[in-house]
Amino acid sequence: MQKKRTSVLSGVLTVLLSSSVVFAQPSPNVQKRISQAIAAAGKQPNPDYTAFVNPFIGTDNFGDVCPGASIPFGMAKFSPDMTGYAPAGYVTDATQYIRGLSPLHDSGTGSSLGTYGNFEIMPLLCPGGFNTCTTTLAARQRLRKNNTDDASPGYFSLTLNNSIQMEATATRRSGIERFTFPANSQPYFVVDLANDLPASFNGGELTIDPTQGRIMIGGKWGSSFGPGAFHYQAFACYDLLDGGKQQLAQYGVWTGDTEGLDAKGLGQTHLNLSVNLIGGVYQSGALFSYANKPKQVNIRVGVSFRSADQACANAESEIGDATFEEIQAQAKAMWQDKLSKIEIDVAGTPPNVTELLYSSLYRASLTPNNATDETQGVFENTTSFYFDSLYCSWDTFRTFYPLMALHSPVEFAQIVDNYIDGWRKNGWMPECRANNLPGWTQGGSSADNIVSHFAVSYHNEATRLGIDLNELYSALVTDAEVNPPEWNIEGRQSNVYNEFGFVPFAVLDVSSTGRQTREGSRTLEYAFEDFGIRQVAQLLGKTDDVAKYTNRSLSYRNVWNPSVTSDGFKGFSQKRYSNGTFAFQDPVNCSPNDKKIDTRECSLQGDNISGFFEASSWEYSWYAPHDTDHLIQLMGGNATFVKRLDHFFNAGYYDPGNEPSFQTPIGYHYANHPASSVDRVRQVVLENFDITPAGLPGNDDQAAMATVLSFHLLGLYPVPSSTQLLVLSPFIPKYTIHNSFLNVSTTVTTVNFDPKSVQKTIPKGTAAYVKSVTVNGAAASSRCHVDFYDTFRVGGDIVITLTSDRTEADSCLGSVPESISAGGFAQAR
Repeated sequence: MQKKRTSVLSGVLTVLLSSSVVFAQPSPNVQKRISQAIAAAGKQPNPDYTAFVNPFIGTDNFGDVCPGASIPFGMAKFSPDMTGYAPAGYVTDATQYIRGLSPLHDSGTGSSLGTYGNFEIMPLLCPGGFNTCTTTLAARQRLRKNNTDDASPGYFSLTLNNSIQMEATATRRSGIERFTFPANSQPYFVVDLANDLPASFNGGELTIDPTQGRIMIGGKWGSSFGPGAFHYQAFACYDLLDGGKQQLAQYGVWTGDTEGLDAKGLGQTHLNLSVNLIGGVYQSGALFSYANKPKQVNIRVGVSFRSADQACANAESEIGDATFEEIQAQAKAMWQDKLSKIEIDVAGTPPNVTELLYSSLYRASLTPNNATDETQGVFENTTSFYFDSLYCSWDTFRTFYPLMALHSPVEFAQIVDNYIDGWRKNGWMPECRANNLPGWTQGGSSADNIVSHFAVSYHNEATRLGIDLNELYSALVTDAEVNPPEWNIEGRQSNVYNEFGFVPFAVLDVSSTGRQTREGSRTLEYAFEDFGIRQVAQLLGKTDDVAKYTNRSLSYRNVWNPSVTSDGFKGFSQKRYSNGTFAFQDPVNCSPNDKKIDTRECSLQGDNISGFFEASSWEYSWYAPHDTDHLIQLMGGNATFVKRLDHFFNAGYYDPGNEPSFQTPIGYHYANHPASSVDRVRQVVLENFDITPAGLPGNDDQAAMATVLSFHLLGLYPVPSSTQLLVLSPFIPKYTIHNSFLNVSTTVTTVNFDPKSVQKTIPKGTAAYVKSVTVNGAAASSRCHVDFYDTFRVGGDIVITLTSDRTEADSCLGSVPESISAGGFAQAR
């Protein structure tokens, strides 16, 4: 169960004002610096948006955020790796030990073993000389000094408890690591060949070139979220001499284990290790020191997924002889350009909202990782863009890509090209690619909704953006119609779904392989994916396909059991046998209210019998974003729907850290009660998000949490695979979203904005509810929704006027958001 969070406002005051509260990490100077920057920015015309970012939000409470040095969508992310549960390498927990600093990480992934963490380097003090250095993982790890961790976009720093400071900055495929040692100490370093976060080493090689002052390293490792039989290759190049300003003293190799092996080879320059077939811990790497006891050491690092030579070339081309400060400034400029796509009225916005928004926008451009020109396997030498770490399309299609569509169509198109190229090279679009390998499928072929959202938003510009819509549509149809040999890792179990109109429980499938679980949620997800295909068919004028996929998009109804009752409410989604009978499961199972939640399997396990993935029937029964009007009828009409939605939240079924619940706070719009959506979104945000390291309600899910929060703060919510945006009450008095590709800017002004409304419960008499909406001076047809084509595609002004009269504002004053069964989405824009 997700723990309740205190109000952002009260939480901030506690952090800033209470002298009795001491957090060991990060440094309190981080928050002090951000607060000062926000206060000063209200008086400046061109603020530094990077100064508002807190990279440590989500580094506690299992948020799994990587706060390391990176550029937008950078392949390299320099961050320390730590002991304990640390999927992104770093956690704030000051009781955990530092293993080393490494250049490859993901952010916001929930892999229990972690991901990447290859090529760790650790600075050492070895008073007894080379042979006494603590090289093995257990021996070298150290605690940090309290209150020393620091980070900002493009930069990271911490200080070990032996007073060695480690810093890093980054380019796309390389970076500079800077180490500052205590005065008069001999700097030693260990570089690790074998260890990574998931302990998946499968053989590798290391070479030291003492003349060039270079270590070239590479090998194979296993997936962090996929079949253990798959392995990827990765390489690094460590340049040690800082352009001749540094000189090596000693160098060699080492190998060890946990049973007493601890061997050093002074002067030896090569390691070539296969995987240890008998098993057990076997560790190896390089060890070197510097002459003349330099206080500060700079090491240039390049990474590659192709070769060690390519890793060296990446460092040479992206860094060359640039200084740490120059690369850091370059990274910061890239982040400023990205963050300034959304400019807000800083002076009028509550400071914590400013910090929440820009920290979220920052995380929304950390991943996926742009590994273009670094391809391997079936993608080797592809001419398309290539992005790694698509954790997971099921997480990101709802809000991550719709937010990108508002301001960054170029990057969106590059990622869509990457998805289509997966179909070209592999037969199906990727679902959850991790570590350059196929990951586990969670909901279905959720890539369908990602590329569909791009198509409906930018079909007029697709050719200019490098996308062939006919190819895109062919990839969609393949996902929908062609069974992969194993739908555990790509595509759908389309044969049985297309035959029965739902995914049957306990069905005989003789033509494909996959874990026969999640029948209810997969049916619901497949249906919404079919809606996305329907939308693109409509764009392309494929009339027959529009009818076909419209019909399939209504398949969510086929798992609706009207006779199931829970908490006095009737009708829930349930898994179903192929003969049509339902296989009853208590809708409470796998919800936060499940009394057996600690022992019941609810994810990808083979003994997950609930019928749903990481959610309950209570949660998934709301899931028909394209046809909520009919869902309301299934639940008994508007009044019952609203009563049931209230109960869903008040009784504790809502899971703020889980994607199927993303749209439920705005569900009141569809029942013509938008004021209730405003109330619920305020509650959801202020109970579950804040600006502390524990400020996310669980795993960031590759910035899914960051982007749903961003939409809430902006007062909008997208319907994926459509151009419809639902209108809420912004937490910001005024903001402008810039789209440099379309060369338009759209300004949203919140008339009567009152900072007092930014509370978990809106005080009576406070303007917070939507009285009217105008678009470029004309009244919108509804105050519940607008269309991308009328607003952010053409630019101009959206004015949302607020009132304190909740009753007057509690209707759409026009149409409710669209649904297929009510004649919605009738034509492409």
